[in-house]
Order: sequence, then C-alpha cells, then structure tokens
Amino acid sequence: RRSLAAQNDFEIAKNVDIFVSILKELNDKYADEISPGALTQTAIDAMLNSLDPYTVYYPESEIEDFRMMTTGQYGGIGALIQQHGKDVVISEPYEGTPSQKSGLRAGDVVRKVNGQSLEGKNSSDVSAAMKGQPGSTLVLEVFRPSENKNLTFNIVREEIKMPNIPYSGMLDKEIGYVKLDQFTEKASSEVREAFLKLKEQGMKYFILDLRDNGGGLLNEAVNIMNIFVDKGVQIVETKGKIPELQRVHKTMAPATDKDIPVVVLVNDHSASASEIVSGAFQDLDRGVIVGKKSFGKGLVQNVLPLDYNTSLKITVAKYYIPSGRCVQNIEYFDKDTTKGAFKIPDSLAVAYKTKNGRTVYDKGGVEPDVITEDSLLSEILLSLVTHNLVFDFANDYRAKHESIPPADQFTVDDKLYQDFVDFLKDKDYSYKTVTEELLEKLKTAAQEDRVFKDIEPYYNQLKEKLKQEKSEDLTRYKDEIRKYLASEIVVRYYYQKGRIINMLSEDNDIAVAKAILLDKARYNSILSPKK
Repeated sequence: RRSLAAQNDFEIAKNVDIFVSILKELNDKYADEISPGALTQTAIDAMLNSLDPYTVYYPESEIEDFRMMTTGQYGGIGALIQQHGKDVVISEPYEGTPSQKSGLRAGDVVRKVNGQSLEGKNSSDVSAAMKGQPGSTLVLEVFRPSENKNLTFNIVREEIKMPNIPYSGMLDKEIGYVKLDQFTEKASSEVREAFLKLKEQGMKYFILDLRDNGGGLLNEAVNIMNIFVDKGVQIVETKGKIPELQRVHKTMAPATDKDIPVVVLVNDHSASASEIVSGAFQDLDRGVIVGKKSFGKGLVQNVLPLDYNTSLKITVAKYYIPSGRCVQNIEYFDKDTTKGAFKIPDSLAVAYKTKNGRTVYDKGGVEPDVITEDSLLSEILLSLVTHNLVFDFANDYRAKHESIPPADQFTVDDKLYQDFVDFLKDKDYSYKTVTEELLEKLKTAAQEDRVFKDIEPYYNQLKEKLKQEKSEDLTRYKDEIRKYLASEIVVRYYYQKGRIINMLSEDNDIAVAKAILLDKARYNSILSPKK
C-alpha cells in the first residue's frame, strides 16, 4: 500500500510539472492571447469528468451556487427564472423574499441589472447577475407584457434560504403530511417540529413526501430517522479509502414516536439522503414505501476548501443502508474510464433481508413496496407547457384578477377552460403523438422496402384519422390540462405552498398512501415477510 502511494505521489509531481510547463509555453509562445484561468478550468473540468458526476470543482465565481448547494442559502432576490424564447423571464417569485415584496411577477422579462443590458443572455448569466452580497442593492429593469410597459425595481438583496419544508399540514382529521424538498442544515429539527405540531392537531398516521428531493446532508437523514426509531439503531454505514470514512451512523436520542404508521413517498428524482431515509424505513420495516424506484445515488461527497476561495466537492465513500445494500445505480469506482460507467442490471441484483425478514434487492435505488401508476403528461399538455402557453395564460389571468378563492378551493371550471381554449386559437403548440411518430417510421420502412405505393391509400387514411383524433385532444385531455392550469394560476397568488395545497387532492400517490394507512391489515401485511 505504501509503495503504491509513493508511486502515485511521484506521478502527481511529474504530471503537475508537465502541466505547468505547457501552460507557461502557451503563455509565452501561442499566436493569440490566452486566458490561463479558463484553460486551467477546462483542464480541471475534463479531469473530474472522467470520474463521477458528483466530484465537481467550484471556482470563486460560483461561490454563491456552492453555498446554496450546501446550506440552501444564497445572497439574492429569491426568484426562479426561466428561458422564454430569446428572453429570460421571472417564472416564480418566492414568498416572503425581496422579489415578492417588491412586486415582481411571473412573466416579467428581465431587461437590465444595474444598468447592464441582459438582452440575449441566457438564464445562467441572468442568475449570476442577480445574486450578490446580502444588503447590496439591485436595480432591476423588466418589461411586463400583461401591462405592455417597462418597470424598474430597486431591490435590496437578502440572505435567501430555500425552505426544507415547503408545506406541512393535515390531509384530513387523522393523516398528517410533510413535504421535504432537501436535507440542508436544520432539516431534521424542522421535520420534528412539523411532526409534533401535526400530532397536536390529532395526527394518527403520517405521510413523508420525498418525491423530487435530491438529498443533502447525511447527518440530517440520520436525525430524521431518529424521530421514528429509538436510540442506537444503525441507519447508514459509509465505506471509503480514508479510515475516518469507515463509519457507522446510529441514532443518538430516544424516538419521538416509534409506533405511528408511516408511508414514505419517493420517485425517480428522490436521491442520496432521500434514499437513506426511505431505504432505512424499508430495511427497518418502520414504514411503507410508495411511488417509483428512487434515483440510485449511493455515493458520499465531502467539500474541501482550496486556495483562492475555491472548493472541491469530492466523492469519498459509498453508503450502505441497514440491510447492508448500497443503492448506487451506476458503477464509477474501479471502472475502465475508456469504456464509461457501468449501470447495474436487475439480473445482478443481490437479495438482502429487512429487520422482519422481508427480501429486498440492491437494484440501484430503493424499490417501493407499492409501485404507483405512471403519471406522464399527455403529448398535448407537454407541448402547451414547453411552448410556455400555460405560463402565459396564467400571467394574463393574474393581470386581470386581483384575487382568487383559497388554494384548496380554486379549480378551473368549464368557462375558464373555454377561455384557455380560445387563448390557444392563434398560438402554435404543434406536437407529434407517439402514434404519429410510429406512422412516419412505417412510411420510411415501407419506402425502403419499396412497398409504400401499395399501402399509400391506407397510410393516408390512417394519417387523416389521426389528425381528426388529435384535434379532439383539448377535449380528451381536458381534466389533466385543467388540473395543471389550476396549479399554475394558484402559484401566482399563493406561491409554492399554494401549488402543493392545490394539487394534494388530485395526487394519485397520496390517495394510495392514505388507503394503505387506513387499512391496518394491508399496512401490516406489506411489512410482513411473504410466506
């Protein structure tokens, strides 16, 4: 081991020497002027790119992005932005932030920041211009299409803290619900506080929603499990090259409630710390997992401060949940980098046992105990969203209506839906259905086989029939479009929390979770070994 380390040290010294020599020669002799900083950044990015996607270098210019990743905090105005054709627009001001308090609205087109024109710039450029030291003033010039006028806002940047919990509340008299978006600092204490508040309101069953939660701090995941399991229970083990990373993480305090029935919701965007929590619930038979198989990120990162206010986020270990399995879906370690990463197929899945003796597998992610139906958007709704037509209609609606009913009561009725259909009449939202794409492939194949002329009449009939069917899509998918449109309008008045509240009653995963919790025999059966 020592000789290998010494050999690596020599290789590092030799290659650093070569790299510096090349950089100096380029600086002295290259025909055009070079940027040593940009060249070095390219070299670092390429080097790290050959490893795994989570080992990343953060230069000083990205320090705010890095801070947001680790703490959920950044200096700025607190607004989501998005590309809208050639423009960058405000897509959602966050409640209680400078953007919302100053009067910015979704749909405002960003023109200038502190007098500097941002026309033609992309969303990452605009985001960088908006971020800065808390307390500093930002002069933001926007164009508001719904009022057809330019507006100027003087906004004082603040410390923006993205909420770990955008919403928690009672779904009915007995079922409590917490939506957890990330595992940044204090996530566990916030979950515990929300949990206790729900118990005061009569909660007898609990739903923890980890869908779309990309993870965060490992210790926060362990402490969240401690709400539901007693002191001294192993939640996760980390294994890496460095001795101090060979660690077993156990709960440190008595449980808050070790008996309440729990359902944890996950999907394919639930990753890392979300998989520690959902995997521990499953392996300890402490709750039922509902939804889709999780993302499959079983790698641990540490952040190392470097010189000149830069940082390196580096993968240092793998983590293993209580049954002993690792949820990592793609193998980056010990791989031949010339052949790329290796995705672990289900056929190689190894069986493990939960605390009660149930069989679970390391299939690269946490596989739910109850898998719910796919809720993919129809092609027409996907097209309406990507063409920003739902977004634009919601902005127009907000300009004409000062208030709407509460978020849990607002719906898009037939009259409002017809207004939306009328709004679409002169808009382009062309799209191809799966059937149309298959029909085009059939035509190509038939032409290659030189039989298309024989089937052309049937092809044209089918194409015309599909065209007629497609014209009915606004009616066929009315219910789906109506729900999405309602949530987009609600967010203009009640922000992110309002969107969640509005969609709760329409959420199939939550309906399944409620049914399981209220059926004691089914709940216990899911957590029992199959005979």
